Amino acid sequence: MDRLTEMEAFATVVDQGGFTDAARKMGISKSAVSKHVSSLETRLGARLLNRTTRRVSPTEIGLAYYDRARRVLNDAGEADALVSSMQSAPSGLLRISVATDFGVNHMSPILGDFLVDYPDITVNMVLNNRFVELISEGFDLAIRIGEMEDSSLRARKLTETTKRLIAAPGYFEQFGRPEKIDDLNNHKLLHYSNQSAGNVWKLTAPSGEKRQVRTQGWLTVNDGQSLLNACVSGLGIAYLPSFLYADALRQGLVEEAMPELPKETQGIYAVYPPGRYTQPKVRTFIDFLVEAFKEKGPDVWTN
Repeated sequence: MDRLTEMEAFATVVDQGGFTDAARKMGISKSAVSKHVSSLETRLGARLLNRTTRRVSPTEIGLAYYDRARRVLNDAGEADALVSSMQSAPSGLLRISVATDFGVNHMSPILGDFLVDYPDITVNMVLNNRFVELISEGFDLAIRIGEMEDSSLRARKLTETTKRLIAAPGYFEQFGRPEKIDDLNNHKLLHYSNQSAGNVWKLTAPSGEKRQVRTQGWLTVNDGQSLLNACVSGLGIAYLPSFLYADALRQGLVEEAMPELPKETQGIYAVYPPGRYTQPKVRTFIDFLVEAFKEKGPDVWTN
């Protein structure tokens, strides 16, 4: 007889507390369940169940065997479900977390194409400026920029962005252009308050020396688009990613403050919970993003 069927019959008898209920659960006759269990005991050379007229319970050996058998059966069920899910069309609710600036400027415009291509998937995109806990907060996926702080997550790189010091031409006309990093201390600096490094810009000098500039300045905002708007208005110098300022730079609304500084490049990643397999809806969305961003970054962000 099939080993897995014997295991299932035995485990179901233990779960249900008897042969009658086990037969009903498995959808076979009581005699068939009994035959499977007897065959298993014969093959193992051990009695696994204590049988009385009133109840059925596992022996000490049977209890130990049940624990292992139940794990095997659960794994087998998961394997069957895996094959089924991977062959089925992607569907279900997809919850994603995206930084507000990137989500508004580069995720929202492409979501419509994804939903048209995969009508059985519904998307809940949450825009915020913090690193969410994917599993505990119920997210399937997040878009993260910069170094990966949580090494337990799986990640796929979508593209890259650069960060540059920028300001409006009018600002430079009024206050001049910084020639070296130390000159920034005499300028009006615009600070992004959600920066993981705090009120510090980490810059690299042309010599390769790593420098830090404290940016407690004229304006502090927890939103990158607001900082860009302040730059365009001539309020000061900001340190922003290219995916945010590329259009303004192309239109001449802002200029690089210190173009001679080496560019800082950051990766943009789709991150998702670890596991032996990826849900079809998650895998499909990541593949879509890779295709959508294949010609974007690190400095090219316009269509």
